[in-house]
Amino acid sequence: MGLFDKFRKGLEKSREAVFGRLGRLFQGRKLDESLYEEMEEVLISADVGVETSLWLVERVRRLAREQRVTEAEQLTPLLQQAMEEALAENDPAMRTAASGPTLYLFVGVNGVGKTTTIGKLAHRYMQEGKKVLLAAGDTFRAAAIDQLVAWGERAGCDVVRHVQGADPAAVVYDAMMAAKSRGADIILCDTAGRLHNKANLMAELAKIRKVAARELPDAPHEVLLVVDGTTGQNAIQQAQAFKEVVQVTGLVVTKLDGTAKGGVVLPIVREQGISVKWVGLGEGLDDLEPFSAEWFAEAICRPDHV
Repeated sequence: MGLFDKFRKGLEKSREAVFGRLGRLFQGRKLDESLYEEMEEVLISADVGVETSLWLVERVRRLAREQRVTEAEQLTPLLQQAMEEALAENDPAMRTAASGPTLYLFVGVNGVGKTTTIGKLAHRYMQEGKKVLLAAGDTFRAAAIDQLVAWGERAGCDVVRHVQGADPAAVVYDAMMAAKSRGADIILCDTAGRLHNKANLMAELAKIRKVAARELPDAPHEVLLVVDGTTGQNAIQQAQAFKEVVQVTGLVVTKLDGTAKGGVVLPIVREQGISVKWVGLGEGLDDLEPFSAEWFAEAICRPDHV
């Protein structure tokens, strides 16, 4: 299956939530104010958010005027263009170290698929011929350490871990030392997800960042917030909350294949100013893919029969 086809299949439920309803709305309709109002309602109900929905409809209205469009059925490519423009500032490229190991820090609340994401990325990088090391920095839960160890075995890479309750920054430090001595290319660091206790989490993440920056230039090279796509607007709230706690540089949106709420990607990028780096389009080991604004917009807007 080609990569675009994976986007199409993975976003099937979201496409129905957005274009399926809009396609039925557009049939046989002339352009008038009531049509644009109904467009807004459909987009808002598909978790695109009020502000971004209003922006998209206004952009479609302007494009229709410029291109002298009169039939509602001609709006589909204009909506696709507007979505791509809403995502124009998204940069999916991952930053890497100029020399030595690259360190990626993963943050997010419990249950969003953070450890699974680390495991899938480890597998991907190993397939690319890179040497990967995992750091079990979520020492708050023993289950998190065990889960990461299991993923390490599955992906074929080493895991640096301490006992439950150990200092997470010490785990990350040991992982960096191990990466240097073993010639590892990439370190993927898990962290605790107890956002309800912001003060403790902020102190913990700040210490990890300080230790990382001291041992590796410009580390962490990415701080990736993992959010569950099935939670819709709650993903935006998590993005806002973690931006207050730590300098988030990118997002991983998991479980997009299992939800009709994939439209939430649009306000996260446009309103929060955080680039989506990776998206989960299935449950398989190879179903974590780099985000493409162009393919996302086309997969959402292109009818199934095309």
